[in-house]
Amino acid sequence: MSDLNTAQAEAKAESRVFYPPAAFVANAAIPSMDAYNALCKEAEQDYEGFWARLARENLHWHKDFSTTLDESTAPMYKWFEDGLLNVSYNCLDVNLQNGNADKVAVIFEADSGEVSKVTYKDLHAKVCQFANGLKSLGISKGDRVVIYMPMSVEGIVAMQACARIGATHSVVFGGFSAKSLQERIVDVGAVAVITADEQVRGGKHLPLKSIVDEALNLGDCEKVKSVVIYKRTGGNINLADGRDVWMHDLVATQSAVCEPEWVSAEHPLFILYTSGSTGKPKGVQHSSGGYLLWAILTMKWTFDIKPSDVFWCTADIGWVTGHTYITYGPLAAGATEIVFEGVPTFPNAGRFWSMIEKHKATIFYTAPTAIRSLIKAADGDASIHPDKFDLSSLRLLGSVGEPINPEAWMWYYNNIGRGNCPVVDTFWQTETGGHMMTPLPGATPMVPGSCTLPLPGIMSAIVDETGYDLPNGQGGILVVKRPWPSMIRTIWGDPDRFKKSYFPEEFGGNVYLAGDGAIRNKDTGYFTITGRIDDVLNVSGHRMGTMEIESALVANPLVAEAAVVGKPDDTTGEAICAFVVLKRTRPTGDEAKQIATELRNWVAKEIGPIAKPKEIRFGDNLPKTRSGKIMRRLLRVLAKGEEITQDISTLENPAILEQLKQAQ
Repeated sequence: MSDLNTAQAEAKAESRVFYPPAAFVANAAIPSMDAYNALCKEAEQDYEGFWARLARENLHWHKDFSTTLDESTAPMYKWFEDGLLNVSYNCLDVNLQNGNADKVAVIFEADSGEVSKVTYKDLHAKVCQFANGLKSLGISKGDRVVIYMPMSVEGIVAMQACARIGATHSVVFGGFSAKSLQERIVDVGAVAVITADEQVRGGKHLPLKSIVDEALNLGDCEKVKSVVIYKRTGGNINLADGRDVWMHDLVATQSAVCEPEWVSAEHPLFILYTSGSTGKPKGVQHSSGGYLLWAILTMKWTFDIKPSDVFWCTADIGWVTGHTYITYGPLAAGATEIVFEGVPTFPNAGRFWSMIEKHKATIFYTAPTAIRSLIKAADGDASIHPDKFDLSSLRLLGSVGEPINPEAWMWYYNNIGRGNCPVVDTFWQTETGGHMMTPLPGATPMVPGSCTLPLPGIMSAIVDETGYDLPNGQGGILVVKRPWPSMIRTIWGDPDRFKKSYFPEEFGGNVYLAGDGAIRNKDTGYFTITGRIDDVLNVSGHRMGTMEIESALVANPLVAEAAVVGKPDDTTGEAICAFVVLKRTRPTGDEAKQIATELRNWVAKEIGPIAKPKEIRFGDNLPKTRSGKIMRRLLRVLAKGEEITQDISTLENPAILEQLKQAQ
């Protein structure tokens, strides 16, 4: 059975339903399905009026907008374009004005367990000083700045400071290689890089500044005039005269007052690179106004955020989840949030539960990959089982990054939420800026494994390959039929690719193609995501393009040809399996293992450790049709260890399949 068919069967078979607890409903922002349906109806009856009302109620505008939605440049839609605002002002200054100045904004727990707290007043001062420091380096509105930093208060400060002066940031995850970093620096045209000497994860010191140096030395980075370094560990680094400056030196003499740069709602807030089905990463460009509006609304709707909440999203700022639900959403909502440096298994796999207990977290938002790995750990060591910790502060749980399988959902609900916490299983993408489908915790009956229904204003549908709507119960392609404020604006520097990727002509050129398959339950209308429809893998919630990994493998002097597919994995959701043809005789035994290790390390250097294939299989060739096309569907079957039952009559070299069964 294919992955798609398996997911469809599970979606049809799942019959368990869990209702929001009465105590939660009593104080919920959206306390019933009637309230949800009323918002949906408002959006349907007056779409632009709906969004205009929400934008005026939830954002501080320096200058009000007169046009809500401009469709004249579709699919490059524009929202609230003539309105002026500043994202940092909405996140920080607004909180100083409404009585939150002395409220804790961030509880930061370092890898070592050391805790520090920063109030809104403190954070505002730090951001203003750093913003003034960036201006002193000649950085101004419209410039692009790459941020390559560890999880830290300073990482949030760097992002907010860019927003304050109108510079567009592009955060690169600290696990990416020098080559991946260089590609992003070049593509975005960065004038500066903000980094740290090292990052600390799981007790290990890992280089960042030296990787930045290596990236800049790869060439084509002449636009980079400044490198700002946060001293995290004090490790030895090289400082380039006239280019490199310590963050603490830069801010030492700066004023704690920095007037915000008022920008159009359409001003690019950030560009975040995500894997595509072709080798080159896509620079997803997001706006300021529409993006921030959705960040605030989803904090209120999905997380039901209250002034007393302690919110914890375990993501990294290098991913969109860390942008929307660490750097911007919680602060714009005036919340107290936990920011975590490290890994969930250090010093042991009870780290998450001990932190919830220590900081009295009320909302916990993590990935299915983390949940599955912690289930395994808890089963193996009773001392770190969640039942050994006081998790009674929790009132809401969330899941992000990939669909959560029903049994992991049940474990999460029963063992972490103790049956008292709604679970918001959120579906969204880098391109959507925030949640698209999710249960509303005070309203939606929950079904394990289902992201349930679209949020108000999100016009989702399931269609076939020709764009026609499919009936409930039949799996197809997920689309969104109307633009919404937080959607991707374009692919940086490549509008044609943007149109082809997200608004293809075969669907009429006017509906957003999510790139995921989905099915709706016949009875409830609930959505279940069934997996990617293109060659993008979802490994631990991180999107990896197969072409990107294949290109890295083929760049190795040993490799003649490579094909990459995904296979189901109990921990990471999906694992990378590479089929490789070398320029020499096919290796076997210990030699095959040695070369496989070399190739894994090569991919880690080319892209980053997250792209390492879990399995590498060697063959004299790859299975191809007589016209030379690689039959990837057969490779997917081999990767899963299943017998091939499909028709292989068009295969040129069927004997090759036996060779490719053996994994290294």
